[in-house]
Amino acid sequence: MRLIQTDEIGKVVYDSLMEINFVLPNDVKEKIINQIEIENSARGKNILSMIKENYLLSEAKRIPLCQDTGMAVIFLDIGQGVLLEGDYIEDVINRNVAKAYLDGYLRKSIVDSPLTRKNTNNNTPAIVHYNIVPGDDVKISIAIKGFGSENMSRMVLLKPSDGLEGVLDFVVDTVKKAGPNPCPPMILGVGIGGTIEKAALMAKHALLRELDSVNEDEEARIIEETLMERINSLNIGPMGMGGITTALGVHVEMFPTHIAGLPVVVNINCHSSRHKEIIL
Repeated sequence: MRLIQTDEIGKVVYDSLMEINFVLPNDVKEKIINQIEIENSARGKNILSMIKENYLLSEAKRIPLCQDTGMAVIFLDIGQGVLLEGDYIEDVINRNVAKAYLDGYLRKSIVDSPLTRKNTNNNTPAIVHYNIVPGDDVKISIAIKGFGSENMSRMVLLKPSDGLEGVLDFVVDTVKKAGPNPCPPMILGVGIGGTIEKAALMAKHALLRELDSVNEDEEARIIEETLMERINSLNIGPMGMGGITTALGVHVEMFPTHIAGLPVVVNINCHSSRHKEIIL
């Protein structure tokens, strides 16, 4: 049994939020630079160059990458051999989210009720997902999700007979309907299978994967490649101004499902894909 203080997890959350709001992950930077070289639209190339300038200025001058500093989403993979010690983990996480958003002068975007909509003034509560895994480590995956892209996400319960083409058509149609709204080039997380909430969770989790990493599931990898080709031929392009760079990546996660169902969820992220992973 390994003891881990909840305050250690809280510190990781705080430090990560104080970094990812200002510094884009290297995989996203590299992908944008690569797309500047191959983009066939002069306007699209210019927009990608401005996106590059934005993230360089953000890092150098410590200005948030986007005015929408998002809702904090945290995945905790907790080893079965870990005992958490200290204050209740979710209270610790929310204290540190609030501290980061106050100390970093980051926009507070969370309202306490989806209907009455009074701002909590500290960007809490965060969304926290727990997963018990083998081992005695804790993996903390942190993302901040802006809602320009979140609002363009969709879910559907297809008929099993719709099959692969039904899945592909739904994802591509989702991108078409989104158009310029999620600030393309976008990253897509796609969850296929399970139940509707399992598909949604997989779609969100898939956004954390490093761009251009190879999916270990061959079936999912082929779907990713097919979707990338179809989406980048839509001519939506950077910020919806045309070009071959509509998506920087498509990440698919799959899970067994019921004989009567085919749940599919598409979670869209903008090019400002702000996330980090730490293992304690």
